Amino acid sequence: MITVLAVITLLAAVHVPLGNYIAHIFTSERHWRIERLVYRLGRIDPDADQRWTVYLRSLLAFSVTGVAILYVLLRVQGHLPYSLGHPGVPPALALNTAVSFTTNTSWQSYAGESTLGHLGLAVGLGVQGFLSVAVGIAAAIALVRGLVRRETDRVGNFWVDVTRSCTRLMLPLALLGGLLLLTLGVIQNWHDPHMFATVAGGSQTVLGGPIASWEPVKLLSGDGGGAFNANSAHPFENPTPITNTVEIFLMLMIPSAFPRAYGRMVGDRRQGWALAVVAAILLGVGITAGLLTQSAHHGTVPTAVGSAVEGTEVRNGVSDSALFGVAATASADGAADASYDSFTGLGGGVLMANMMLGEISPGGGGSGLYALLIVALLAVFLGGLMIGRTPEYLGKRVRRREMTFVALYTLTMPATLLIGVALAIGSHTGQSSLLNTGAHGVSEALYAVTSAANSNGSAFAGLNANTTFFNTLLAVVMLVGRYLPMVFILALAGAFARQKQRPETSGTLKTHTLLFVALTTGVAILVSLLSFLPALALAPAADSLL
Repeated sequence: MITVLAVITLLAAVHVPLGNYIAHIFTSERHWRIERLVYRLGRIDPDADQRWTVYLRSLLAFSVTGVAILYVLLRVQGHLPYSLGHPGVPPALALNTAVSFTTNTSWQSYAGESTLGHLGLAVGLGVQGFLSVAVGIAAAIALVRGLVRRETDRVGNFWVDVTRSCTRLMLPLALLGGLLLLTLGVIQNWHDPHMFATVAGGSQTVLGGPIASWEPVKLLSGDGGGAFNANSAHPFENPTPITNTVEIFLMLMIPSAFPRAYGRMVGDRRQGWALAVVAAILLGVGITAGLLTQSAHHGTVPTAVGSAVEGTEVRNGVSDSALFGVAATASADGAADASYDSFTGLGGGVLMANMMLGEISPGGGGSGLYALLIVALLAVFLGGLMIGRTPEYLGKRVRRREMTFVALYTLTMPATLLIGVALAIGSHTGQSSLLNTGAHGVSEALYAVTSAANSNGSAFAGLNANTTFFNTLLAVVMLVGRYLPMVFILALAGAFARQKQRPETSGTLKTHTLLFVALTTGVAILVSLLSFLPALALAPAADSLL
């Protein structure tokens, strides 16, 4: 409980100043000198706004280029410095990894220390860590502009939004986070592995790497990929309970501040508080459920020792491991300080449920905000049906065109997830990768595809995902789950931007009240249950009964 209170206190302390700063980043008309250099090199006019279609083309072209560059870097790794003797990554794995880190998923079908050198980690994955979250932030900011602007077809400049996300938000916070973690004991070097003689007369290899500079990128960006196979369970990435608390805070910090930024940008802070409360309620439910399911289980050993100890690090304990897992799946980060495959059946189900909510509690950087706004628009639509009025949100009417985009967004993730799971467990090739049979085996496949479809990246370690089948399947799921919703988000931004802003009347549904918070929270849970309750019943719920 001390850890929970510490995390809540830290998040509350930075919520307002960080949210205000994020809003300032994207409303300021001043360009920094380094940003002007980037624009000059890219031949970009930073003062020219784009239509949503041009914004979308820029976003997709930027992402495709990122996949291609990272793929080539991974393939030629063996010819690059600091490869630590590792050869180039095989084609299917290289494609999966390139897609994974470009989509901000960070799914890893490989063990980091036996596959990548320092350059591949820092330059390949590290750069995409910054850029991938910047893409999500850009899409969210475009949607906010669409809600604010009137009678225009412009939603901003993608290149400016991405550049500012990196230079003004991610780089400063990553620098501060890296210095803090370095001070607290996370290692930082570019050394080759060291060989040491053990007391018993054997030898042991001790690895190094630029870990302190990687960790804040991994945590702040929502990437979550580990430099080591054990991720944040490895003492070089997360040496003490204090660093464990800091890492939980860093995962939640940026996404939890975005509702405040939203309130500032739309000129009504109450709107931001309403979305923040929705996210806080869902996160609080997730934390409570995670702690309870990991501390109470009918198994013989967990009952004897008082909790599900298997797969957890002693220095972190069961409760802090459960809290870390909930934060990682609620924030779209996907890092791990324990083996999620060793969580109880219901404990693993809580992690899946966090992702199945659509990563809105609070979700990823930027992506959490636009996912929350979609749920809010669904709540507005239902509220309008109840009172017989055309639904409105912030003075913009939610008509057939807008609701079509909202509906398509809402259906994309469940359809992608369920089709992916059906392919995974309905084929002999997919079944051969499962370590376990029965309900837990289904849970391994369900968790993997859920993670990929929601840009999370965490996994049940029992699944052997480094096969051509799973590398290809999950790459497709990651691409569809990340970019198809962005198409609908930007189309929605363009549709709202063209409208006039209507004055509020006595019949307008108030979207900053506790009633609307309750309605939005209920809609989020209802949509998730209707989509995934059968899958959760067949996998984690059934697993908990064994």
